[in-house]
Amino acid sequence: MRVLVAGATGAVGRQLVPQLVAAGHEVSATTRSQPKVEGLRAAGAEPYLLDGLDDTAVGAVVARARPDVIVHEMTAIPAAMNLRKFDQTFAATSRLRTTGLDHLLAAARAQGVPRLIAQSYAGWPNARSGGPVKTEADQLDPDPPAAMRATLDAIRYLEQAVTGAPLAGLALRYGSLYGPGASETFVRLVRRRHVPVIGGGSGVWSFLHVTDAAAATVAAVSQGTPGVYNIVDDEPAAVAEWLPVLASCAGARPPWRVPGWLGRLAAGDAGLSVMTSVRGSSNAKAKRELEWTPIWPTWRDGFARGLDRAYPTEVATGG
Repeated sequence: MRVLVAGATGAVGRQLVPQLVAAGHEVSATTRSQPKVEGLRAAGAEPYLLDGLDDTAVGAVVARARPDVIVHEMTAIPAAMNLRKFDQTFAATSRLRTTGLDHLLAAARAQGVPRLIAQSYAGWPNARSGGPVKTEADQLDPDPPAAMRATLDAIRYLEQAVTGAPLAGLALRYGSLYGPGASETFVRLVRRRHVPVIGGGSGVWSFLHVTDAAAATVAAVSQGTPGVYNIVDDEPAAVAEWLPVLASCAGARPPWRVPGWLGRLAAGDAGLSVMTSVRGSSNAKAKRELEWTPIWPTWRDGFARGLDRAYPTEVATGG
């Protein structure tokens, strides 16, 4: 099939393009950065320089690429996170999830593209009540911290627009990404002991290696009915469980432990929420309907062996 990847030079896109090519797809790919164009070409894709917020340019690229499937991977997540200003930190990505998505959907309708896949997010958007692990049937947080509301509104918009569009639309809720290009900044903070366990560290996270994000997206190109899918590993875990393991794997001393009130002062209500009250996600639907199984099924092995490489040795060598 002809697949257009919009936003192909981010952490997921860099894994996705070669996997699509290896699967036999004819790939077109976009980037906002001129220096990255030749890298896409070398990976086997037909590259396009594109600002995803320019509706005319989006329409022209889709018309030229003539895709059977569009994959929306456009984000603009800064390297430095400010949890106290969460919505401002993710404002550019929220525009790509709303306005950028609208441009892709309009172009898809104009060119008769039958399928569109969009990156969403699993983890902190889940409702922070009830059990520790949520499915796609559970509601998203009806009352998120004030600093996160605009970002969650953009995620809701994306999922509703994709699944309600007059085409086969799939929203893939990636877990908290790690691996090459996805977690270096966070790991550096852990090594400096700048990421403490706040309160009881009871927030439940669902992780996902970038290789597995790409592999699930390749599966969704041809598998799965329209809808929302949690793309996460097999083991949701509380912060108090996974953060010390990550510190050990990163060669760091154990993380500090601080009381909730001090965590709120340092990281605001958003930081307190993600460390103490968020819920994880189940991948059962994605495994069943996309026929996808993560290469890195648990963050334990992924943190130990996959922080800086895309595939386990035995997969890369065919062993």
